[in-house]
Order: sequence, then C-alpha cells, then structure tokens
Amino acid sequence: MVQRVGIIGVGLLGGALGQRLAKQGWEVFGHDPAFTAVEGLTICPTAVEVAERCDTILLSLPSSSVAAGVIEALGQAVTARHCFLDTTTGQPGEMEALGQALAKRDAAYLEANVAGSSELAKRGDAALFLGGSTETIDRCQPLLAALAAKRFHVGPVGGASRFKLVHNLILGLNRAALAEGLAFAETLGFNAADAVEILRDTPATSAALEAKGGKMAKADYEPPQARLAQHLKDVRLIRQLADAAGANTPLSSVHQSLLERAEALGYGESDNSAVIEALRCSNL
Repeated sequence: MVQRVGIIGVGLLGGALGQRLAKQGWEVFGHDPAFTAVEGLTICPTAVEVAERCDTILLSLPSSSVAAGVIEALGQAVTARHCFLDTTTGQPGEMEALGQALAKRDAAYLEANVAGSSELAKRGDAALFLGGSTETIDRCQPLLAALAAKRFHVGPVGGASRFKLVHNLILGLNRAALAEGLAFAETLGFNAADAVEILRDTPATSAALEAKGGKMAKADYEPPQARLAQHLKDVRLIRQLADAAGANTPLSSVHQSLLERAEALGYGESDNSAVIEALRCSNL
C-alpha cells in the first residue's frame, strides 16, 4: 500500500522533504501559494484540499505565527484523524499554543525540527529534533524514519523549538567565525579559496568550513541552501528567548548585526554563507 503525506509549505525545506519522500515511494500532496509545481509532488490549489486528502501533514513554514494562521484557516477541515508534524523554526511558546489548539480538535501535533540545510534534508542526512508525546512519535515512525536516520526526542511540544535554537546559535556562530577568518585572510593578502584548502587539513576545520567555505571564497550564494534572512529571523528568536531566560548571548548580538548588515546589502534571499559580505564591506 502506498503511503500518503501532505506538506503545507513547499519552499526550500518543505520541497526537499517532499522530494525525499516521493523518491522513497510516498504519495506526496503539497500546497504553497508561491509554488505551482514541485518535482515529485502533487500540488493542491488549497491547504484544505491537502487536509482532505491526507491524514498526516507536514508543516514547513516561515514562522510559528504563519503556522498558527494556516491551522486556523484550515478550520473544520482539521479532525481527530489528523497528525501534524511541524518542521517550522518558531517561537517555542507559539508552538506550544499551536499544539494545544490542535489538541482541542483531537488532532495530534509533533515538532519535527530539522537540523541541517535543505540539501542535507533531501539526502536524509539532516537530524530531527522531536518535541511531543512518545505516542505521537510512535504513530509517525514510518514517516520519521523516511525523513532522517538521526532523530532525537528532546521533550514535550516546545522542547524541540528551544533545542533547535540552541543548535542554530552554535551553527550560525560557526559560520560567522569562518566568514570573519576568511575575510581576515583576504585582507592580509591570501586567496580565500587557498585558505579554505589549507584550513581543511588543520585543527581549524569544521562542518561549517566544509559546507560553506567554498561558497564564501567564490561568493557563490545561488541557489541558496538556506536563506540568510531566515537565519536572521532565527537569531532574533534566539535573543528574545535568551532575554526571557536571563541567558547571556553577546556573540549572538554581534552576529545579528552582521546578518542585518548583509541583508541591507541585498543578500537576504541568498545563501546564509553570504554573511561574509558584511565583513568584506568596509563601511561597518
């Protein structure tokens, strides 16, 4: 029997997840007002049609407020047969509220935050942070196994969003440190591509260097694997959560300024490796 799943939001990440599932034999129905076609997916004209066709639905949306708006707009189309897996990186309190709203309709909700780029997600090499009940996780095991081999249950709903922000803080600062180092190398007269090759064989190497070093050196930001503006949104969420929790995040404050500078230079929709352009620009 062919397994069926819906995806609301088929941009970079949602599209990659849908294509991964389609290649594994899943019947995938998607909806996104910005996309009329995605290879391997059947695109529905409305989100309601996705809910009517599919019991299990992935959400892959720009923010938790957008996710909440989508669920509200689905209205009576949401029933007790539905299970929503939310890959959106959002405000943890809003994710908790969304889970509670769905519970009132007897629908299941699970955070399934993706740690990794759309390219990694398409290959199944990203990890999933799961927030929700063990019962919901067990219910979704075939889908979760098809999406990623590495899965971590980090607590109830809200926990995955919080841990995803921890992950994104560290990952983003690794990229920012790499960008600063390569920009520094260029200022000292070294070729950035040569520096990447040398650093790869030293203790200064990192997953960030492997994934983004070449893109930074060549100023190769298209097509994006993950958009700079999206990570800027995440850093703002990180700082909001840190302020509320009383955590010190001084490096993230600087990182936010760099990302805002890169966005002002026109790189918001480019790959997040374009953060180096904020350091290449002399007018900081």
